[in-house]
Amino acid sequence: MLDKATFESLFRSEFKGLCFFALQYTKDNDTAREITQEAFISLWEKRESIDLTKPVKSYLSTIVRNKCLNYLRDNKKFNKEILDIEGLLAETPYDQPDRMVEAEIRMRIGSAIEELPVKCREIFVLNRHENLKYQEIADRLEISVKTVETQMSKALQHMRNRLAEFMR
Repeated sequence: MLDKATFESLFRSEFKGLCFFALQYTKDNDTAREITQEAFISLWEKRESIDLTKPVKSYLSTIVRNKCLNYLRDNKKFNKEILDIEGLLAETPYDQPDRMVEAEIRMRIGSAIEELPVKCREIFVLNRHENLKYQEIADRLEISVKTVETQMSKALQHMRNRLAEFMR
């Protein structure tokens, strides 16, 4: 069971990093904070059933990621051209170590994307960077939606494996 002191310590140590993680999806500081707060509320509500032998940070990261994906799906407000991440980060008072971590994560994400096979990378970039839906990608590349799903699954698995150290 997760006690109050452990929860408070976890909140203090992980809140900022999880907000940054959510910001990568939402491109909006307030939304990222709100999603992160909701994740901690969810954790607290389920504190009786939390297995403390497993990393709670991973559990929180998964909650934040899922809430971000739900937000993007439900609001369809994501537009990379309008809400560019550098502009948002400039408004946020992150300290120097966080900028260093951010640069490392960006470099690792770029490397992981480059390692993908050409078609897999193309599909991943169309989905994650150009925000195209699977059907739109299938139409553009003249392939089946099932092929897009399969390639995205492979790409996401590769990204999870390559970036695992940042998701713990």
